[in-house]
Amino acid sequence: MQISDFDFDLPRENIALEPARPRDSARLLRVAAGQPLAETRISDLPSLLEPGDLLIANDTAVIRAQLAARRGEAKIGITLDRILSDGSWHALAKNARKLKPGDTLHFGTDSVTAEVVENEGDGAISMRFSAEGEAFDDFLKRAGVLALPPYIDRPTGPTAQDDSDYATIFERYKGAVAAPTAGLHFTPEVLAALDARGVKRHTLTLHVGAGTFLPVRDEIATHKMHAEWGRIDAQTAQLINDTRASGRRIVAVGTTSLRLLESAADEQGIVHPWEGETSIFIKPGYRFRAVDRLMTNFHLPRSTLFMLVCALAGTETMREAYRHAIANGFRFYSYGDACLLDRAP
Repeated sequence: MQISDFDFDLPRENIALEPARPRDSARLLRVAAGQPLAETRISDLPSLLEPGDLLIANDTAVIRAQLAARRGEAKIGITLDRILSDGSWHALAKNARKLKPGDTLHFGTDSVTAEVVENEGDGAISMRFSAEGEAFDDFLKRAGVLALPPYIDRPTGPTAQDDSDYATIFERYKGAVAAPTAGLHFTPEVLAALDARGVKRHTLTLHVGAGTFLPVRDEIATHKMHAEWGRIDAQTAQLINDTRASGRRIVAVGTTSLRLLESAADEQGIVHPWEGETSIFIKPGYRFRAVDRLMTNFHLPRSTLFMLVCALAGTETMREAYRHAIANGFRFYSYGDACLLDRAP
């Protein structure tokens, strides 16, 4: 496989800069190998699922992960990636080559500082802040801004509306740099309709890291995914296994949920409780073990996420689905429309 195998032209007008309002009015493209593409709306999702199916969403919450720092007179742009087991933070830094272990970073006039622990190269560093817990959360509220994807054009920075728009109804545990965007479509009305339909739903946690914005620069065979921290508790794992044993389907809301489910599944498809980091890279040829269907937004060309959906539904099926979506004005990326994919035989 070559990166060019997953390339396509996307007109700028297909990139969503604002979400649909209401959220469940976004368009939904139904995609299954060997079947005609079908256009519908997010509000129709419950009718596309069967009683007893299990919907698994990501309950991570986005933090204000982008910080403007200084080391002396040097300006250093920081995007937090994930918290490490020792309490320090992994981050991506602009002008990282200027940093060395022991350097102190200042954030405007704020009293909170950070010490560089390690410069890993290629813009990656680890750093330890002088505040923890609630004091650190308050610091991010004061000094940080949302790390919106670069394709959401905000010349003066994220707005107060983005604070609301970039949050899902499922959010519970803070730690993500980017939103699990498939979850942005859900409303109380959709959840109530799912319950009435007899669709079960549960959540897991995967803190989406800054690496989600990075392109594939090298060959696919040598590409390394950035690690992300996730957790599946014992109750959720048991519910997933019971659902599969009863012949019902597991429906992942978003690629983040899917990646963690597949990370926690053994060769027999049994999902085990999980807590730790995953850097799973799913591309065509991968054998899925835990997930039957996926609801996800439309992804960037040449991205690991487009490779993932091609692995699930079939490369030619997804090429045709994306051609249809572009030609028919579907909205792409974080604030865009969605598709519901069946796993190919």
